[in-house]
Amino acid sequence: MDSRSHFEPDVVYEIFKKVWARSSEAGDENDDTAMAEAEPVVEGGANAVGGPSKKPRSTTANANALKLTCELLKLLVTETVQRAATVAEAEGSTQIEGSHLERILPQLLLDF
Repeated sequence: MDSRSHFEPDVVYEIFKKVWARSSEAGDENDDTAMAEAEPVVEGGANAVGGPSKKPRSTTANANALKLTCELLKLLVTETVQRAATVAEAEGSTQIEGSHLERILPQLLLDF
């Protein structure tokens, strides 16, 4: 198999970690507001002094899950290019342009 014909699990994992970090940061901001509104402060309770403890969760991905994700990404990209090429060919074009992608994306997203 050609090294350019697949996605590297390490790269996909790094992308996942960045997304998890961003969603965790966004979640922390939203959680603070929601907790302040939803939970009354009870003397001597868990949220009386410092609130509930917020331990950073370590998020990992199983190696098999990463391989599967890479395979799904490869299939998605391959299918996208094939569908866009079909549309481009029907219009008499030899290159895939943004307009071709715009035409196939709604159905592609519904299919995947």
